[in-house]
Amino acid sequence: MYRRPLSSSAGPAVRRSRLSGPAQPRRAFHNYFITHLPSSSMHPDSRSSAGPGHNLPRSASSPYTPGSGAGPVPARPPNMPSRDLTVVRIPLRSAKHHFGVSVSRGQRLSQEDAHQAGTIKMPAFAKRVPVSVVRHQTASTAGEGTNADNALGDPQVFYFAVFDGHGGSECADFLRDELHGYIEEAAAHTIGGYFRRWRPNYFGVSARPANADAPSQPPQPPPSDPVTLESVLTYAFLRADLDFVTAQARKPDPDDPFVSDNPLNRDEILGAPHLTPSGHHTIGGPTRFKGGSTASIALISTPTPAPFWHPAAHSTLVVAHVGDTRVLLCETASGRPIALTANHRPSHPSESRRLRRWVTNSLVTDSFGEERFEGLANSRSFGDMLSKRVGVSSEPDVARVDMAPAQYAFLALLSDGVSGTLSDQEVVDVIKEAATPEEGARRVVEYATEVSHDGDNATCMVVRLGGWERRSEGGVGSLGTKEMRDLRRMEAQDPRRRGRL
Repeated sequence: MYRRPLSSSAGPAVRRSRLSGPAQPRRAFHNYFITHLPSSSMHPDSRSSAGPGHNLPRSASSPYTPGSGAGPVPARPPNMPSRDLTVVRIPLRSAKHHFGVSVSRGQRLSQEDAHQAGTIKMPAFAKRVPVSVVRHQTASTAGEGTNADNALGDPQVFYFAVFDGHGGSECADFLRDELHGYIEEAAAHTIGGYFRRWRPNYFGVSARPANADAPSQPPQPPPSDPVTLESVLTYAFLRADLDFVTAQARKPDPDDPFVSDNPLNRDEILGAPHLTPSGHHTIGGPTRFKGGSTASIALISTPTPAPFWHPAAHSTLVVAHVGDTRVLLCETASGRPIALTANHRPSHPSESRRLRRWVTNSLVTDSFGEERFEGLANSRSFGDMLSKRVGVSSEPDVARVDMAPAQYAFLALLSDGVSGTLSDQEVVDVIKEAATPEEGARRVVEYATEVSHDGDNATCMVVRLGGWERRSEGGVGSLGTKEMRDLRRMEAQDPRRRGRL
């Protein structure tokens, strides 16, 4: 029997996401943040390290019009009239004293890494600072999420992400452009009691009675357990992955025309992908993409008047992770790195047990001594459509850290081209020696590229936290790995090095 070949145009038109509801205008990703700056030099100098405006790029700022729909407006600082302040938008990439990113193609033919940084439209989730016993207790419950629309302006939730593609850049580029939108939609439509604002439409659906035809039986009330941010991030990851895989399954396979004439799996009915949060109908290229991507994202929120990089600010960090990209915190007091992610490798005991439920005797060791599952180095990833039916998943590990004032010096997000070459301590020590996060990111990538054996794509993102000015005070500063780093550089410059590999 003849089957019409599946293509990107076959079947029904791409249907709109159930989460998005009726047609709504879509906004572009906010790669900037909104804050106040003094209008004249008569007011506190922005170069003072004590202020939240320390070294903000005034030349790169642009006036922000309240009510333009581009984001929330921070309240003015206390004891300063509004006429003496200017509300501005500052591109995050221009704030080199607060954020830096560096990338390198290495020795690969193409760049498959991607990254994203900016602010995301969702309620603040930071834990409220405990109220003093001598102050009046507010009506809100301690620890409840709240919008941080306070003085000196940080009502925004900051979003940082690194994606490491394999087999091509299509999946990493899709996540760069769309994943934050999936998180925004999930937060707006599924968070119920967590923020005490929305009724949980999807996670807290009322259970139907056993006899659906009996109208006399009222539906059961929704569960009282609130939907957590961790659940929202998990849902957003899985939804984005399903849409990407579904879109690829509908495209012709350039490697085997016969396969493209049949479903990917006769037991699967994938249907059509939802409309992406950005409103784009195209997901990936014109042909089926069989590769995938890892992902690590970091969300930072504060309930306090100061932004998260201020030395006196309390803030909350939430990290969601799939694959072997890496997120590190540098502890100010000790100078040690704190890893917030663990690589999802097939050789890991918990991952190995999970995968063996699907396929037995599927782990092989490659020529580099690395265990692989169905040819993949990672047991969790986005995409990789041929491996989804044997246990490869995009379900993330989620970690939450409540950060006290100046408890941590900086945050680093790394692709495997960096974390697979350098130790965690080497990474933080290189950043400690830099004057700005931008310089730190560049130095890490340069060092990783210099000493790398495989020349993988490398990406490093550095975010300033409250303890940045004291980053070299903990432990032995950056000297702990200096001798080893110098030795590795000498070996990398040895012309006989390649002969020994």
